Amino acid sequence: MLTDADVVKLLFGFKLKHLRTERGLGLEELAAESGLSKSYIHDLEKGKKYPKVDKIHTLARSLGVDYDYMVSQRASRAIQPVVNLLTSEVFREFPLDDFGISTNKLIELLVNTPERVTAFISTISQMIRHFQVSREHLYFTALRSFQNLKNNYFEELEVAVREFRQQSTLPNLLPNGTDVLEEVLKKEYGILIDRERLSKFDLPGSCRSFFAQKSRTLYIRNGLTQAQERFLLGRELAFQYFLWTERPFETRIIEVPNFEVLFNNYRASYFSSALLMDEQELLKDLRSWANSLTWNPKALQQWLDKYDVTPEMLLQRLSNLLPYHLGLSDLFFLRLQSSPDLEHYRMTKELHLDRLHSPYANALNEHYCRRWVSVNIIKQARQGRSKGIIVDAQLSSYWNSDDVYFCLSMARSKAPNSGKLSSVTIGLLVNEQLREAFRFLNDPDLPKRLVHTTCERCGITDCEARARPPLILEEKSDDEALMDNLRALNDE
Repeated sequence: MLTDADVVKLLFGFKLKHLRTERGLGLEELAAESGLSKSYIHDLEKGKKYPKVDKIHTLARSLGVDYDYMVSQRASRAIQPVVNLLTSEVFREFPLDDFGISTNKLIELLVNTPERVTAFISTISQMIRHFQVSREHLYFTALRSFQNLKNNYFEELEVAVREFRQQSTLPNLLPNGTDVLEEVLKKEYGILIDRERLSKFDLPGSCRSFFAQKSRTLYIRNGLTQAQERFLLGRELAFQYFLWTERPFETRIIEVPNFEVLFNNYRASYFSSALLMDEQELLKDLRSWANSLTWNPKALQQWLDKYDVTPEMLLQRLSNLLPYHLGLSDLFFLRLQSSPDLEHYRMTKELHLDRLHSPYANALNEHYCRRWVSVNIIKQARQGRSKGIIVDAQLSSYWNSDDVYFCLSMARSKAPNSGKLSSVTIGLLVNEQLREAFRFLNDPDLPKRLVHTTCERCGITDCEARARPPLILEEKSDDEALMDNLRALNDE
């Protein structure tokens, strides 16, 4: 994260280099004009140094501007959007180094092509304002992009988990229950666990834990499943093990002050899942399941019991291992939540690797396809015919597309009056590589279904699950008919 001093030096360097380039001066020419050394001006332009007052006056005179222009955020129209970007909180807090971006290279790009880059930055800024994109949205988008760059596999965290196990003398397969993790927190980090205090407050269900620094107490909400508690304990172990000070103290981040907090929260969650589901142990189970010629949903239910984890933790963990170990990076993960009456659904979490896959949260006011397995499994959960976790899958062929996905969904069965329900799904593009890895894809018992993204965009005429007419598709068809008529007029 850049400091205020870093930003001031970068801004001055950017203005200096832009003015020098705009006036057609080389470094040697400006050095001769100002009486300053070529290397000194070079360091100023790179943001490595900041000049004293007398030298700023000298450079300003040499470049034909006043002192205030050089030290303020004032700039010409051509570069004002870049100046706004450099002085914004988002730029200051964005983890450029994590994305392999050098600030010096970025400044060089901004200087060398100021008109085009400025137009691009201005366009993005206007889009952000128009669609009311918050700083938090940008941080979450950056995190998803970073996961995509890393194929959602963080080798340094996998190594850290192995080292932590060795340091704490933990087995690869942790025994079910929370005792082992609580003991490590207490013995090695002096942290107490309290399951009563937090439950006395009127808090939303998403607030499952809170860490109080002063008393070094992890407050856990009463009524959570053992698997949920284990995840929270593992997450807190990560924060303590890495000594991360930039971190959230509550389960769900209410405010995102900077990217580092969001990123460390993700890494702590990754660490916890890797601790509970050992890489090599789960990979062995995964390969054995994938080599079967028949579709076997019971195996996944057995994994939930074996590792004592939630469906979301398991499928997210698979999204770490499948790309790295099996080369299956064409995948998506999503969590879908329904309203109590099952009329409305919304995506509350999604991840896409390699490209934007279907489905995705592209239509907040449209109705997602009711043929998705992630929707149907929620309906099964509402009916409550099966106790515990429901596992289902299907081969989803997308209408008017060659894309076929193997979609694996899980949901917890609940009573009819239990309120909102959700499902988690991992989808993998069916290609030659997937067919070689997952031999059960040819099993006739594996359901196959033609699907689309939303009802409003769907042209399947005999859909028994349609919730709304294909309004957007019809509008597009009307526009195409209009253009055909206009082209016919042009040909007369």
